[in-house]
Amino acid sequence: MPGRRLSHVERFEIGRGLHQGWSLRFIAAGLGRPVSTVAREVARNRGRARYRAGHAQHRWNHTKRRPKPFKLEANRRLARRVEGLLVRRWSPEQIAERLRRDHPGDPRWWVSAEAIYHSIYVQGRGELRNELKRYLRRGHPRRQSNTGAGRLADMVMISQRPAEARDRAVPGHWEGDLIIGAGNDSQIGILTERATRYTILFVLKDKTAPRVRAALSKAIQKLPAHLRRSLTWDQGKELAQHVRFTVDTGVQVYFCDPGRPWQRGTAENTVGLVRQYLPKGTSLTRHDQRGLNRIAAELNSRPRKTLRWDTPAEAYARLQTASQ
Repeated sequence: MPGRRLSHVERFEIGRGLHQGWSLRFIAAGLGRPVSTVAREVARNRGRARYRAGHAQHRWNHTKRRPKPFKLEANRRLARRVEGLLVRRWSPEQIAERLRRDHPGDPRWWVSAEAIYHSIYVQGRGELRNELKRYLRRGHPRRQSNTGAGRLADMVMISQRPAEARDRAVPGHWEGDLIIGAGNDSQIGILTERATRYTILFVLKDKTAPRVRAALSKAIQKLPAHLRRSLTWDQGKELAQHVRFTVDTGVQVYFCDPGRPWQRGTAENTVGLVRQYLPKGTSLTRHDQRGLNRIAAELNSRPRKTLRWDTPAEAYARLQTASQ
């Protein structure tokens, strides 16, 4: 699903659609948004005739910087409860999850782990006492982010991926990754279908976001409609244009949590198999699409224990036949 707020890519698509003379309903359908969301966006930014994505994004950036009251600042009872649990050396994540479980029908007790961290580490707000830092497991004087300054915008996290994808009950959910060659000068893309382990390899001239988006879109759109439901990826910057990819293909992207590659275990396993053909420390520039197709065909013709000794190609073929 799209994020709560429009992204700059979505604003660009709105501007492009208006320039083409498309209706607001048609634009909204392409974005997967309610038409009312698009209508409000256009109305607050000069209307159909004068809407410009750059102006709309600049206006939003300026608006969102306005300080907003923190929940723990407004709800002192909640703040005291959080303080008490921190002193007992509960982590912010444990506190957030337990409060929501203990008060399922009362949002006044709901607070995110991020809000708790922010309340401790942002100076000058006074929501939580500064000395509570020492009760955190790591005890850092500052919060140390593992997402980096380049965190992608508008990510939908893997926790929101539908159950049908998690338990592999429904085909069409894919995991993806890149394999990087020696000297970081070459790369190829990998897609593996979670239910059948069917693998697609594709050439990438570089790993910039526009190039990766275009190559992924081309590969995904060759698939039957019922076999392109979702894509799971890590938080690499090569997928910075994931919203545009979703608009173009209709395939929702879900992102793993930082430092948790096992959340994308099918892709990780496929990388290991592909490395039998493309060892680490070698350049990938000599491998064209025809050669990658041969490697993928060999992988897809290997019997798999997890498929009861069927091959991925056989399992995938059954899915295609069933749709006809």
